[in-house]
Amino acid sequence: MKAFQKDLLRGGIFSSRKEMGERAAEDIRRAIEAVIREKGTCNMIFAAAPSQNEVLASLSMYRELPWEKVNAFHMDEYIGLSADAPQGFGNFLKNAIFSKVPFGKVCCLDSTNDPEKECERYAELLKEYPADIVCMGIGENGHIAFNDPHVADFHDSRIVKIVDLDDVCRMQQVHDGCFASIDEVPKQALTLTIPVLTAPKYVFCVVPGKTKAEAVEKTVNGAVSPSCPASILRTHENAVLYLDEDSAEKLNN
Repeated sequence: MKAFQKDLLRGGIFSSRKEMGERAAEDIRRAIEAVIREKGTCNMIFAAAPSQNEVLASLSMYRELPWEKVNAFHMDEYIGLSADAPQGFGNFLKNAIFSKVPFGKVCCLDSTNDPEKECERYAELLKEYPADIVCMGIGENGHIAFNDPHVADFHDSRIVKIVDLDDVCRMQQVHDGCFASIDEVPKQALTLTIPVLTAPKYVFCVVPGKTKAEAVEKTVNGAVSPSCPASILRTHENAVLYLDEDSAEKLNN
């Protein structure tokens, strides 16, 4: 592992996705234990994407963790998908981790609910269970959750909002194998806003793959700007970026 730091953001470049996922999961486990020691419970927000497969698989192997003291949320969801759609992020997380360990509470965004009402419902839950840990990725356009550059707001007053997805974001879903073509990808989604994603004490950002190399380079070396939403991580006192050699190939090491 090769360590680096830019501003406040710490990072590591790993030789494989497996090594990356295992190290991130170990660090997340320690954070969960620290929060539970301090507060008695831990509230977590998860990203849902194939880029998270390794870390979620590794994390779900920690059966000794007091998962019943952990409440789980996720950070975004398409609008209009059927409740059982395999592309739904809640369904992805159910398969990847929510069904594998006994969380105290699992709170998923409802893609079938009226979008405005769902924003209100989920916002109230997040107020009741303010997040301690976020496990996120970075999109090909530099987004975090579905805060694409054209809708990203570092000072957003909302907790959950409705967004139009840009074409780079929608095409990423095709690259990830979630949809056969961009025409099948929904054009709107619900997303937690950037202030909500960066408020927790711990932020763990896992980003493998060549398709993320440009976004990683902008995140680490570009301006801290909504034009690359993930660049906000460089202002977080306890954010960690986990890369493999493919996603780190454009960094000046």
